[in-house]
Amino acid sequence: MRPEITVVRLGHRQQRDKRITSHLGLTARAMGASHFVLCGDDDEKVLDTLADVTETFGGQFTAEYQGKPLGYLRHFAKQGGQIVHLTMYGEDFESATPKIPTDAPIAVVVGGAKVPGEIYKLAKYNIAVGHQPHSEVAALALFMSELMGGVAGAEQFPGARLEVKPHPSGKVVIDHEEDSDTSQ
Repeated sequence: MRPEITVVRLGHRQQRDKRITSHLGLTARAMGASHFVLCGDDDEKVLDTLADVTETFGGQFTAEYQGKPLGYLRHFAKQGGQIVHLTMYGEDFESATPKIPTDAPIAVVVGGAKVPGEIYKLAKYNIAVGHQPHSEVAALALFMSELMGGVAGAEQFPGARLEVKPHPSGKVVIDHEEDSDTSQ
């Protein structure tokens, strides 16, 4: 059974981070998370992008803005959820990830601007995907793949209007509303 995962994006700055935050949400969805929480600047465009992709490509993924991330995470932990913080200063992800129980909800915290020190204390697991600066999108993808045992399969995305079929040399997209194959 796959765990219930919420990805929490801390410190989003609308003018600087819109693409990277959108990519974090898209990666969270594609890797099997069920929810995305945007903290920092309130940015409806990011939330709209995630809703549009979910509507088009299926699944039960939801996204919301949260103005008080520390309060949100404290409440999450009090409700029995586990907090995992992705940071370059944590334990190595390959050895730490198998220790994370998957029978309770998990909030994966991904920072943007400076992460408050309290996050390190709130998190049950501070995990590093390498101990060098790099993309938080890469860190999220690698961590989620390790935790979930690979990428989410087609069964994770019911209700898709468009479905991409694997093909070695072209695009095969099925439009379920038109009920026709739109191969290219």
